[in-house]
Amino acid sequence: MNVDVRHSPSFAAARVTLASGEELKAESGAMMATSSGIDVKASTQGGVMKGLKRSFLGGESLFITTFTAPPSGGWVDVAHHLAGDIIVKTVTPDSPISVTRGCWLASASGIDLDTKWGGFKNLFGGEGGFLIRTSGTGTILLACYGAIDTIELRAGESITVDTGHVVAFQPDIGMQLRKVAGGMMQTLKSGEGLVFDFTGPGWVMTQTRNPSALEAWIKQIMPGETGGASGVLGGILGNR
Repeated sequence: MNVDVRHSPSFAAARVTLASGEELKAESGAMMATSSGIDVKASTQGGVMKGLKRSFLGGESLFITTFTAPPSGGWVDVAHHLAGDIIVKTVTPDSPISVTRGCWLASASGIDLDTKWGGFKNLFGGEGGFLIRTSGTGTILLACYGAIDTIELRAGESITVDTGHVVAFQPDIGMQLRKVAGGMMQTLKSGEGLVFDFTGPGWVMTQTRNPSALEAWIKQIMPGETGGASGVLGGILGNR
């Protein structure tokens, strides 16, 4: 599998070139185009219950689309539903990845996706208490709203990240939730809420825009247009 990301960082799209019989699993609706002969099938990948768990708890699509290349090989173009970047990572048994809601785009067939409880710190951080945990071996494509930054932390080094800007992180990195400002009034004045303190060693991947902030802004400018706001949000956020 070879991945070529183009149009970064604002409107990234990825072309995944597949060898004969090779498979790519992708989020429902992520496909832009395919070469001739690519077989396309949608399933819950593990049964209905696993699909529902991944969808309602992990923030991903209920159905996953599997693209299989013909004997001559082929390619699949995929893109995220929000304007932003795509990054390619490698998952191994020794290097799993924790992915936040809606940031998984596609992966090789050798990677398994499971929804894991991430703790109350994720629940109260507004991004849901569940994370997508990867396992297996292969290539994974992660997408975001805005541009992606990857921050490498040395042992004992710390960084503070707003909960809505976290895309993925190393599972064994130190992590703690706290308020960025003291008291409810300070939180309202600053416009900030809860943040994560990550402590190395390990890495954290962040996005320069917050999807929740986009949703709040649309609701603010269309306060009396519930149906209209829902329609706009559905188009921008992919009806999540």
